[in-house]
Amino acid sequence: MKPWETLDTTQVPEVGEVTLARRGDEYVLRVRGQTLMSSRRHGSEEALAEAGCADLVSRGTGRVLVGGLGFGYTVRAVLDRVGPGVRVTVAELLPAVVSWNRGLLAPLAGAPLEDSRVTVVEGDVGALMGRHASTFDVILLDVDNGPSALTHPDNQGLYGLYGLTRAATALRSKGVLGVWSAGPAPGFERRMEQAGFTVQVLHPAAHGTKGTRHTLFMGRRR
Repeated sequence: MKPWETLDTTQVPEVGEVTLARRGDEYVLRVRGQTLMSSRRHGSEEALAEAGCADLVSRGTGRVLVGGLGFGYTVRAVLDRVGPGVRVTVAELLPAVVSWNRGLLAPLAGAPLEDSRVTVVEGDVGALMGRHASTFDVILLDVDNGPSALTHPDNQGLYGLYGLTRAATALRSKGVLGVWSAGPAPGFERRMEQAGFTVQVLHPAAHGTKGTRHTLFMGRRR
């Protein structure tokens, strides 16, 4: 088996070293040596976009906010499902991740950041939501490992009642909030309901139709 090749590293305050590595055609993002994501497992990210953007498929316009860029698969899945009049904002906290997606990672998801419908904001998605009221039709959060397995302590604010209420405020009437999670998150569904959402929980496969399943919390603003 080929050894892993380290392509780049960056230091993140309160998190530590974030590393981009490759072995063959697989890329991984590691935080403090632990794998956060792999380019071979992105089925649930595509399912998040499909479920979140279902209302926009037949519409000519709309606004989508994607929190967390990753390897670009969520953004690509959104772009592939919505029309030319829909605008997509991507909020990514780590400048290095944006840089990697504009460079050596771009081919993985078909260079979604080059699409004219996409605007990238380097910063905290929670702060961005706090600056917008009744703006987005869809908000998709794929930040860290979800509500219950965080690597960055600041991300906890996204998944508490205050953060979820802020998301509800940023959505238009009957807008959709989709939250990706690596696994079950006890109490999170109830918090979404308290923040004003009607919630459905999905369990798509991480890759194909078998193996590890992730959790999607899909909420519609009441």
